[in-house]
Amino acid sequence: MSDSMLILVALAGIFLLLFLVIKTKLHAFVALLLVSLIVGIAAGMPLNEVVASIQSGMGGTLGFVAVVVGLGAMFGRMLEVSGGAERLAQTMIKKFGEDKAQWGLGITGFLVAIPVFFDVGFIILVPIVYGLAKKTGKSLLYYGIPLLAGLAVTHSFIPPTPGPIAVADLIGADLGWVILFGFLAGIPSMIIAGPLFAKYISKKIHVVVPDYMNAEEKEYSKDLPSFALIASLIFIPLGLILLNTVSGVLLDEGNIVREILTFLGHPFVALTIATLMTFTFLGTKRGYTRQEVADIATKSLEPAGIIILVTGAGGVFKQVLIDSGVGQVLGDMMAGSALPPLVLAFLIAMVVRVAQGSATVSMVTAAGLMSPLIATLGLEGPILGLMVISIAAGATVFSHVNDSGFWLVNRYFGLDVKDTLKTWTVMETLIGFVGFGVAIILSFFVA
Repeated sequence: MSDSMLILVALAGIFLLLFLVIKTKLHAFVALLLVSLIVGIAAGMPLNEVVASIQSGMGGTLGFVAVVVGLGAMFGRMLEVSGGAERLAQTMIKKFGEDKAQWGLGITGFLVAIPVFFDVGFIILVPIVYGLAKKTGKSLLYYGIPLLAGLAVTHSFIPPTPGPIAVADLIGADLGWVILFGFLAGIPSMIIAGPLFAKYISKKIHVVVPDYMNAEEKEYSKDLPSFALIASLIFIPLGLILLNTVSGVLLDEGNIVREILTFLGHPFVALTIATLMTFTFLGTKRGYTRQEVADIATKSLEPAGIIILVTGAGGVFKQVLIDSGVGQVLGDMMAGSALPPLVLAFLIAMVVRVAQGSATVSMVTAAGLMSPLIATLGLEGPILGLMVISIAAGATVFSHVNDSGFWLVNRYFGLDVKDTLKTWTVMETLIGFVGFGVAIILSFFVA
């Protein structure tokens, strides 16, 4: 089959995927598998090889992603149940004071969303936002936007949240670089889209707590854990993974210290250590029985399951593109493009995001399409970490009515669609463009 025909097959596959997800409402997991089958067959692959590619793509992706996302979900659920997120918020607000509570909420969201899913973190902490708004008489947006920005930034940029984990695995990026660049891109994104934007928009749109929201601060059966403990538990796995990356740069191969740090800093090991510590210090040491801890861990895997499967289906799509030869042609075509790889990655993720709404689907689709270009150009090392940030940034911008996050904020803040677009959509777009801008700047310093 000619190169031009293979490109047509790839483009048709992408449009079919968008059609199935948007128009027919077919679940992304099934849609990705179906499109992978069709692309493989249309590209002229033998039928048995199409099936083999699906098995290889699913197994290769889930061998990493399932473990990391599963452990991260258990870690985050234990933090949620124990009141760890609440402790972070209370400490930060007390530290910053009521006048600057929005900064405390932004940082709280930034920390909480590392182990806890975005929507869960928001629902846990929104009563604090309600309380502050009622007490001060300020617009709900003054406190709510910084919290949302903090949650959204780390949800998009910093592992072990599922999005960056999935993209890193699909394009072969080192998680240490992703974490480092995620912090460097995330902090200015949170500041600009959070406290600074909130100060501006809260003067334009005054929002009070909706009458139908009678949320009260959650009561916990046990005293809240200490701030130092929660912060330590969050940063231990991140620190171990970063040490692994740094040791690979600074220490010679074969060095015993490097070997130890490489082992401890592997995401499997680092997250296993952190998860066991949460089971102990937030679980059994605080009065939970082992059975209760086991039940909490089991419950945590319910929302993680679908994320794992969608990511695995993204791995299938990528593998079929590669094995069919479509990937090589796409890679050669993209390599000949005038656009730098990071810009191309951002634009692909952005287009898919606007079209179908799901950030996860946008990320895995963009990563699958960029993977052949990475092989063609021989990209490796830190630049791949920046590509993860670029894809994540593209999958964040322009959230609108086809995104579940849009309606979550719409309901909890009592906004109409127009004001949700002016607040939530603008906030998400600021996060995406600032994060992408930082990635581009950093690319000039990364070989």
